[in-house]
Amino acid sequence: MALSTPQGVKKVFQFQKPEGREHLRRLLNWEEFEELGDPRRGILLDTLYESVIFAVSKGFPWAKVAKVVQFTEELLKETKGCSITGAVTVLGNKLRDYQGQFNITHLLALCDYFHNTFIRHYKLYQYVFGHHQEVNLTVTQLEVCVPPQPLPLSHGKDRAVWQHEQQVAELDTAEVQKRANMLLLKEALRVERERRLQRTFPETPAQQSRLLKREELENLINEAIHIQMECLKEQLQCEIQTTFDILDLKLQKKTLTLNAPIPVPVSITSQPGQDEALKSHKTNKGKKAKARRK
Repeated sequence: MALSTPQGVKKVFQFQKPEGREHLRRLLNWEEFEELGDPRRGILLDTLYESVIFAVSKGFPWAKVAKVVQFTEELLKETKGCSITGAVTVLGNKLRDYQGQFNITHLLALCDYFHNTFIRHYKLYQYVFGHHQEVNLTVTQLEVCVPPQPLPLSHGKDRAVWQHEQQVAELDTAEVQKRANMLLLKEALRVERERRLQRTFPETPAQQSRLLKREELENLINEAIHIQMECLKEQLQCEIQTTFDILDLKLQKKTLTLNAPIPVPVSITSQPGQDEALKSHKTNKGKKAKARRK
């Protein structure tokens, strides 16, 4: 397999861990798998990847790094279901089997590595690789709303200026709402006036044909005047109150206008040629001043 070549393991080491793990999976000819759905396979791939990192850090030749991966994979398979004593025995036998492929320094480093990792955490390895893992996976689709694209900084405003404009806009909205409420009230009073007049002067055929006495006619006229006066009084009171409210809003806007913050001046970047023109202007001005002194 491609892992047995120096170029294969060298790429695994040179990549960052996610890319390195994926490259190692392809070199091992493993099929693609879902990490969450098959965590045991992911842990095994992590173990093999860490063995590559260990071997390179200890100075193993690139050609021997693949042997370390093979050693690790064989050790995990042969110790499955063994006691810790049996696992130590299997590790010793495998180190003897690989004596011809590693020098004494690399064999000792390999022994120390698996003693401090695999043997020390042997029960954990057995639990992960020797027990059936039941995975309960829940997938929830979440919609992420990205913030709107901000405007260029050149379109920005000073915070105090923006707050002032918001306050003025709120006062304008309140004034428009006051006027709209006044129109709605006028319409409501008109409808109420017509309803009361219709109730006072019912237009039945019998009443239309009957002649009214002077006293009855005076009472009807007084009642109509009374209804008109009441509606007019209520309308005038509302108009007066609305007028005062609108004047108060205008006063507030006037006060805000007088206390409006001064916007920060925008810095002007000089265009090409402006600096030279400015220097020339200053020089000519200085020459004229000297000429006047003479």
